[in-house]
Amino acid sequence: MDFDSDILIAGGGLNGPALALALAQAGFGVTVADARPAPERAGTNFDGRGYALALASQRLLNAIGVWGTVAPNAQPLLEIKVSDGRAGQGPSPFFLHFDHAEIEEGPMGFMLEDRFLYRAFLSAMQAEERVTLLSQTGVTGHSITPGGVTATLSDGSTHTARLLVGCDGRGSGVAQRAGIRRTGWGYGQTALVCAIAHEKPHNGIAHQFFMPPGPLAILPLPGNMSSIVWSETDDMAASIHALPDKDYMQVLRPRFGDFLGGISLVGNRFTYPLSLSVANHFVADRVALVGDAAHGMHPIAGQGLNAGLRDVAALAQVLTQAQRRGEDIAAIQVLERYQEWRRFDTAALVAATDLTNRLFSNDNPLLRMGRDIGMGLVGALPGLRRGFIREAAGLSGDLPDLMR
Repeated sequence: MDFDSDILIAGGGLNGPALALALAQAGFGVTVADARPAPERAGTNFDGRGYALALASQRLLNAIGVWGTVAPNAQPLLEIKVSDGRAGQGPSPFFLHFDHAEIEEGPMGFMLEDRFLYRAFLSAMQAEERVTLLSQTGVTGHSITPGGVTATLSDGSTHTARLLVGCDGRGSGVAQRAGIRRTGWGYGQTALVCAIAHEKPHNGIAHQFFMPPGPLAILPLPGNMSSIVWSETDDMAASIHALPDKDYMQVLRPRFGDFLGGISLVGNRFTYPLSLSVANHFVADRVALVGDAAHGMHPIAGQGLNAGLRDVAALAQVLTQAQRRGEDIAAIQVLERYQEWRRFDTAALVAATDLTNRLFSNDNPLLRMGRDIGMGLVGALPGLRRGFIREAAGLSGDLPDLMR
């Protein structure tokens, strides 16, 4: 059969473009249908949104030709400090300290602003003749046909492909139409996201401070700036977010502390509710799910985008190998290889983030004592500590070739 594309990707956030470029390099013709307008997403103004990219994710971006564009704006993550405590009281004496020098692989990862990463993806897609970007065009329906899939687009047109990939988030329309149900729950927490400028240099050190309502992550950006992901209960977060900037900072300062000197707000403020949402299946007839469409987890370990990029690398490898063998790339037997590869790793990561959040987001004195002792033991055992460092860098497990 003749198709408009080999693969149609619904969703053009970050995982969609990454998958499109990886597949195009393997010789596939790919179309990305992005419901949002590309020019707005590629804006030049700083807005405070950033991502912690694990070292394995950086390798993927390098392999698909994007890293060279964004590298000048990336901040290496050289150390991670994890501590427990209460707002205004400082951390407990037990803490974890991870140093990239212990694994001899380079930085554990990099902090990168959304505007730089998406702009690089957009430029790379425009330069790749095998990739077609349909901006402000969503996938509103699809039906399975003999040997392919026909998708209905928001402009009323149709598009035929061998495979449809849902990169369309936790409320994935692709998953819903394919009959894929989800398992999940809310945490009663909301993340407050912003960026701050500070007087003292951060020296490439990321901090995770666990407090009873939820964790506060301080992630270094280039220069004397850091990205903040600050979790509070839903009601408290709504009250804080409604405050004017001056009062917002008065609430943040005792939680942040003074170890980086004076702090001030930079860019916009955001909020988003925290929940767990995992698809019961990652594949269906001529359909595959990637990123948040497959699994949305708590940001406590900063692994959401990294897990999605590992999906990208795994699916690209499975489809490329199937094509080389002369197989139908969208046959369920092929797609199940991708699902089998990613399900265990995803389940382990989801369980770890869920358990960590439940263990640390409370003020139970017995749990506090137990978790502080646990952190002290991990910090005292070099082999175990290096294992956690490699996990943070995305280097553990069965890595796809694009991440090696």
